Amino acid sequence: MATGTRIAAGRRLFCIGAASAVVSACFGGDGSATPVAVTPSPTPSSSGASTTISWAAFARRFLDGSGRIVDTGNNQVSHSEGQGYGMVMAYFAGDRDGFARMWEWTRTTLLRPDGLLSWRYVPGANPPVGDRNNATDGDILVAWALGLAGQAWSRAEWSAQAAAMRAAILQRATVTLAGRRLLLPAEIGFTADGGATLNPAYYVWPALDSFRRIAPAEGWDRIITDGSWLLTGARFGGAQLPTDWVDMAADGTLRPAKGRDQWFGFDAVRVPLYAQLGGRSGLARPAAEWWAGRRTAGQVIPAWVNVTNGAIADYAASAGVQAIMALVAGGTAPAELSDDYYAAVLQVLATLRP
Repeated sequence: MATGTRIAAGRRLFCIGAASAVVSACFGGDGSATPVAVTPSPTPSSSGASTTISWAAFARRFLDGSGRIVDTGNNQVSHSEGQGYGMVMAYFAGDRDGFARMWEWTRTTLLRPDGLLSWRYVPGANPPVGDRNNATDGDILVAWALGLAGQAWSRAEWSAQAAAMRAAILQRATVTLAGRRLLLPAEIGFTADGGATLNPAYYVWPALDSFRRIAPAEGWDRIITDGSWLLTGARFGGAQLPTDWVDMAADGTLRPAKGRDQWFGFDAVRVPLYAQLGGRSGLARPAAEWWAGRRTAGQVIPAWVNVTNGAIADYAASAGVQAIMALVAGGTAPAELSDDYYAAVLQVLATLRP
């Protein structure tokens, strides 16, 4: 299987050089963030000119005329998550036209009557939106973008839609276990036997903090507090790394999800990304130290590591992961935007300063 195919398959299975000691000194508690230097490397594109890591470059490559973000590494599908990424990027870049087009496509194609979004669009399928289940990170990203843009650009209808989406997330995509209120990956398919399967990478900390600022009475404080508890506890193996998926039992016990790859991999790399962007560098520390330790030892950064047995991928992490590594652990980030959709997403997100 080609590397790109492996990445797409591993990432979207949705079934319904500093030494470690130096890095440790850079990271405070969960509420602190110490900026680190990120130095782009002068990697030229095949045409001889560097492709800037920016929303404009990303949009030229992955945004079609209808307002749809196209996952070129996954059979040209689109996800609510991808629409959210694009809308967030466009907001921070000040691209009102691109933002409006993406939201219009999302609204008319994916929006459910209850305020959540269907998670996937498959071009050529009949119907193209065959699974009406949501993906909670997509809902969070879109609600965040709408809330920010509604306030900044005086669009009351966007602010109202953001509020409806926030309410739907809290009502339909959360679960209370062992006295903790936690985000479910989707409304359907992730609870069983009194417990739940959770995804730590769905905690988009800058978005959750924005929700709390915009609507302090809605109850996001508890989601934030209990989410921090989850991500602090959901660390496994000798390096104490997060896994892509986590099982939580009714008594609060956490373990890598049964029946899934026990990887710090394609989903979990967003844990340190969102933590650093959200001022929670303590939550990013385990990944930063593991990456820095391998870099100091002259070892390749693999696409994933099995937290249980230490096995690693036989191919290197993408340019997107390298960008996250530079953000949380310092060092050099690739300067050229990746041709791979997901790697390019991570590269652009790593440049944002919410």
